[in-house]
Amino acid sequence: MTTPDTTTDASRPAPPAQPPGEWPLWEVFVRSKAGLDHKHCGSLHAADPAMAIQLARDVYTRRQEGSSIWVVRSDRIVASDPGEKDAYFDPMEDKVYRHPTFYDLPESVGHM
Repeated sequence: MTTPDTTTDASRPAPPAQPPGEWPLWEVFVRSKAGLDHKHCGSLHAADPAMAIQLARDVYTRRQEGSSIWVVRSDRIVASDPGEKDAYFDPMEDKVYRHPTFYDLPESVGHM
């Protein structure tokens, strides 16, 4: 099983150099006005974080539907290995208390 990279930005090696004239790729996440979480909307190229936020606002929230934007450089995302999903997700199947299927939620709790 691989372990996630927990190094800090100060100890992390610099991202690979971009070819001349090519800006790094950024992943864009937008939280809708009525939403509780950020959703991945797409990707874009930008020179720096401020430009990425500006471009993300212009491209992904044209109709003022967003309340918050996150941008993350694609080369900084760390993910689990899909080939090792059993080690991450199968242990949850034997913990039935984590699956709220045996009781009814009140109607006042509409977003769960």
